[in-house]
Formats: sequence, C-alpha cells, structure tokens
Amino acid sequence: APRTGFVGDRPPTYDAEPTALPAADPHELGALVADTVLDGARYGTYTLRAASVRGDSARYRGEPRRDSLLTARFGRGEDALVLVAVAGGARAAESAHLAAADACRWIGEAVGRSHTRLADDIRAGRRGDLKSGLHRLTDRGYGRLRARASELGLSPEEYTVSLRCLLLPADPRCRTRVFFGIGGGGLFRLRGGVWQDIEPSVPEPAAVTGAPVVGFGSPPAHLGDGPGSVPSETPEGDRLTMDLGIPTPPSPYVASAPPPAEPFRFRASVARPGDTLLLCGGGLADPLRGEPALAEELAERWAGAEPPGLAEYLADTCLRVKGYADDRTAVAVWEA
Repeated sequence: APRTGFVGDRPPTYDAEPTALPAADPHELGALVADTVLDGARYGTYTLRAASVRGDSARYRGEPRRDSLLTARFGRGEDALVLVAVAGGARAAESAHLAAADACRWIGEAVGRSHTRLADDIRAGRRGDLKSGLHRLTDRGYGRLRARASELGLSPEEYTVSLRCLLLPADPRCRTRVFFGIGGGGLFRLRGGVWQDIEPSVPEPAAVTGAPVVGFGSPPAHLGDGPGSVPSETPEGDRLTMDLGIPTPPSPYVASAPPPAEPFRFRASVARPGDTLLLCGGGLADPLRGEPALAEELAERWAGAEPPGLAEYLADTCLRVKGYADDRTAVAVWEA
C-alpha cells in the first residue's frame, strides 16, 4: 500500500530528514548520540521491534536525541528475560541525553542482576513481589540520578528522566507482559484492529485491596472514546490469579532508596494471540492520543498477520504529524 510521509491536514513544519549535527567535544566523543537506533528480536510467542529517532525540531536545530533506548536479554533459553527500557530527558536540560542513557544503563544493570528471580516471579504470577521489587529497583536508579546531578553541580530537575520499561519472558508458555516506570509516555494495545489506551493510573493507598487484578487504573479505553467506554477485562483477557490481601515479605532485590517525585506505575497483563503491545515515550504517545488519523494509519499498517520488518517498522514509527516534533521512541510487541 502507498505510504505517505505524514498524516493530518497539513505537512509538518520541519524537514523529514536530519539537517544539522549536534556540536561535538573532542574530549567527550563518547557522549555523542546517534540520530536513530533500531533493534528487534523474536522469542517464545512474540516478535519485538524497537526504535528511537531524533525529533524533527532537534534535527533542525542540531540538538542531540534526548531519548535513550535499551534492549537487553538476560539468561539463556526459555529462562531468559528480555528488558526494553525507554528514557526521555527533560527538554530544556543540556545533559538530558546523558541522563537518559544513565537511567537506561542503571535499570538494565539492576534488572540483569535480579533477572532469575524476576523471571520466576513472572511465571508464577507473584504480582505483589514483582511490583514491590521493581519499584525498589526503579527508586534506586532515580537515587543514582540525583547523586549524579550533585556530582555535576546540577539540580535534580536538570538531570532526571521519564523511564518506562517492559519485561518479556522468553518462555513460550508464559504470555505475561510486565510494564513499569515513572513519568510521561504511553502504553497502548492494538486488539481486533482497535487501539486501547491501557496506561495504568496511580491508585490511592486504600485501593490496594479487593479481588485479583492485573494492574492499577481504569479499564482500557479506545483511543478517541470517552472515559468508561470500554467494559472491564474478563478473566480470560488480562487477569492474573493471586491474593493481594496477603502480606508479603521484604523484597529480595535491593535496598530501598528515597522515592522520586513522580509516582511509580505498574501493570502486568496476559497477552492474547494477535495482540500488539506498544510502549512509547511522549513523542509518539502525544500524537497517537491527539491525532486520530495517526492511530488509524498505524492500526491499518499493523493489522497484518506478520509483524513488520525492521526498516518497515522504522518508517511506521516516523510517520509525522504537524505540531509534534519531539523524539520518537517506540517499542512494539506482536503476539503470535
């Protein structure tokens, strides 16, 4: 099918291709960030595609890509665990790209050290252990960001990020997909040709009671629909079996650290065959929520039986919309 370069009534302001390179320091060449990162894999029942692209405005102004993307496999065979981390630095901060790279590297190190226990908890459906353990891992990473900011003589607000992660077991018998993170972005699911916004909202403390649930937040809503337009998921869809009212022992992962200012978000769901799960930073989440034509175009492109190849996926994630010129970082998981 013909593929247009943009959707909407008017073309975007900036050119579609890079114009200027960021300024380089000959003594700090390791701090340079590539315009585009592309990766992919296939494990168990899913196919993974991941891309991070410098935004049109940054390409024009010669600024570095502020988003960072990490894809990593820990372990071997069916016991392996895949982590995909997406971090986005503050727009006005000169060191935003360095903070994003640090956040991805540190959460990768923490998950890698605990991957065996994490994979076991995912397979066994220990949602309470997963949530508390991942919360502590994330808090520790943000503590390291604050310490690094102090070393650089920066305020914590100048060296912080939005961090969003997926944990994907390689075991083909396990279809549980775990999302966790802090800050802006989006978590979406394409099911039956319709996009659902399944971003978990942050609960009140008293909400951690009641019947077993997958994650916090309201039922998934179709993009463009009003609140509450989609009924709750059925037990066959996104429900894990466990008792949330039973106290759990302290997490075995890491010691706790002072919590970051942003609330922690967590969701564990069971994928259905044919689902496409999309995790993205604000550069794609905002236009996906704000421009119905983009959601429709991506739903049509990704409706086929086979996932797109790497080059095709890159072209899809770069579909441009006027008024949205930030970095685009997106991770998609196709379920066989």
